[in-house]
Amino acid sequence: MNHPASSTANFHNEELLERLAYAGGLPFIFLAILLWLVDEELHPFVSIALAAYGAVIVSFLGGIHWGIAFIKSTEYQRQHLIWGISLSLLSWLAVLMPAFSGLPFLGFLLIASYLIDRKFYPHAGIKHWLTLRFRLTLISSISCFIAAAAT
Repeated sequence: MNHPASSTANFHNEELLERLAYAGGLPFIFLAILLWLVDEELHPFVSIALAAYGAVIVSFLGGIHWGIAFIKSTEYQRQHLIWGISLSLLSWLAVLMPAFSGLPFLGFLLIASYLIDRKFYPHAGIKHWLTLRFRLTLISSISCFIAAAAT
């Protein structure tokens, strides 16, 4: 995956990043499928595992915004900081919710995060990552919705 280098995103390991990002989607898929296959008494464990993993990923996506705010001073610096911490707090709430509502909430947070990134990434000079973000958002959010249907 060849992307033009920008002043804020001079990243030389695009192929590694892409492989790791897709590998990060595997727990979403695996745990969503597992919820449909395991006995009902294991549902709480598997759904908590998926909710916790989803919350970690949503928080990670928020952390990207903090990184942008630290590296690049733009008119959106304040919004990056607010959005970043909001994702962490909202994903934490999703973990505290029952799986039938927390997992879809995480799915919607993942979608909302992508939609916000579509607005902010171009201003940060990292618009070229939006295709990967879209694919990973599909994988992770659909997995959360499918998993919730199993609870």
